[in-house]
Amino acid sequence: MNRDDPPFSIRAAERADVPEILAMIRELAEYERLAHEVRAEAPRLEESLFGPRPYAEVLMGTAGGRAAGFALFFHNYSSFLARPGIYLEDLYVRPAFRGRGLGRALLARLARIALERGCGRLEWSVLDWNEPAKAFYRNLGARPLEGWSTWRAAGGALRRLAGPGEG
Repeated sequence: MNRDDPPFSIRAAERADVPEILAMIRELAEYERLAHEVRAEAPRLEESLFGPRPYAEVLMGTAGGRAAGFALFFHNYSSFLARPGIYLEDLYVRPAFRGRGLGRALLARLARIALERGCGRLEWSVLDWNEPAKAFYRNLGARPLEGWSTWRAAGGALRRLAGPGEG
C-alpha cells in the first residue's frame, strides 16, 4: 500500500467476510506465537458470528477493496456498574496497512459503539511481551488494570469443573 492508495473504511462484517476474518485470526495467532492454539474453522466461525445466536461481532477495516484489519468483540457485563461492557477479543491490522491509523480508527469505532449501546467500559487483554501493543494502547489513554490477572479453565479443566451434570 502506498500513499496514493484509497483510504481505509470500517464496516460491520458480513457472512462473506468469514474466510478473510479466519485468515486474519491465523495471522494474529502467528504474530502472538500462538498459532498452535488455533482450532477455529470457517463453519464454526460463521455460526458464532452470524448464526441464530451470534456470540461475537466483527468490524472490518478495508483499504482499496482489500481486508486490511479487524476487531472482534462481544458484550460482557459489570455488576459494579450494572451496565454492559464490550470486550475486545482481537484487534489486528495486516502489516502492509500498519502505521496509517486503521488500528486507532477500529478502536474509536468500537468506543462509539460502546457508548451508543450504553456500555460502561471497553476492555481487552495484551500479552505481557507485546510492548508495541502496550505502547499503542497507552498512547490512546488506556491503562492496564493493576492487581488483576486473567484466569482460564479450558479443555479438560473445563470438563472437570463442569462435573457429571445435574440429573
